[in-house]
Amino acid sequence: MYEWNEIALNLAKDIEREIMPLFGTKKAGEFIGVSPSGDKTKFVDKIAEDIVLEYLKPLGVNIISEEIGSIDTGSEYSVIVDPIDGSFNFIHGIPIFGFSFAVFKKKKPVYSMLYEFMPKNVYEGIPGEGAYLNGDRIRVKTLNEKSISISFYTRGRGAKLVEKVRRTRVLGAIAIELAYLARGSLDGVIDIRNYVRPTDIAAGYIIAKEAGAIVSDDKGKEISFDLSASEKLNIIAVNDERLLKLILEEI
Repeated sequence: MYEWNEIALNLAKDIEREIMPLFGTKKAGEFIGVSPSGDKTKFVDKIAEDIVLEYLKPLGVNIISEEIGSIDTGSEYSVIVDPIDGSFNFIHGIPIFGFSFAVFKKKKPVYSMLYEFMPKNVYEGIPGEGAYLNGDRIRVKTLNEKSISISFYTRGRGAKLVEKVRRTRVLGAIAIELAYLARGSLDGVIDIRNYVRPTDIAAGYIIAKEAGAIVSDDKGKEISFDLSASEKLNIIAVNDERLLKLILEEI
C-alpha cells in the first residue's frame, strides 16, 4: 500500500532543496518551452517537475502535472501535481507559493497535501477524516457578514462583489488560498476567469472540503473536474451558504 503522506512530503522536501536557491532570480524564470495547457514552462518549473517524475514514475501510477500533461499507465491511482503553485511569485521574489499533491483512486479522492515552502506549513486533506495543518485539525471559520474577506479573481465579471465585502486579497497561488480558507484565514476563494485547471485546485479542493468549505462552480453546483492538466474551470469556495448566495447574486 502506498504511504501517500510520506511520498508527498519527501517529494516536497526534495523540490524545496533544489529550487530554493533559485528563489527570486532571473534564472528561475528562463523560458524553456510550452506546457500542454498552453502556459510557458520556466526553468524552475522544469526542475521541480523532473523531481516529480523521478519519484512517481517508479510507482506505476498515472501522473497529471502542470508541465507534462498526463501520463496514463492504466493504474487505478492518479496523482495530480502542481510542483510549484504560484511560480510567478517564486520567480519574482514573492514568498507565497507551494507544492500541490492530490491522489485519486479512479475518480475518488484519497489524499491531498499542500506544502507551503516559506513557512514550511504542511496542509493535508484526508477524505472522511478531515483537514490538517502540521498535524492539527483545521476548519473553516464562522462567517461574520460584517467582516467578509475573500480572494477574488475576475476579468470584470461580478466586479461589484468587492463593494459587498470588507477585504479582498489576490495572492497569486490559488491552492494556498484554498488552504487559507480551510484554516480560517479567508471566508472565500473565487476564480471566475474560466482559467484554473485541475492541477491548480485538486489538492486545495480536497483540503477545503474536508475543513467544511462549500466548493462549487460559478452556477452554484458542486464542482466536478476531469483528472487532466488542460480543462479550464471556474471555482467558488466559501465557508457559508450565505456567502455563496451573495457571490452568485453578484456574478
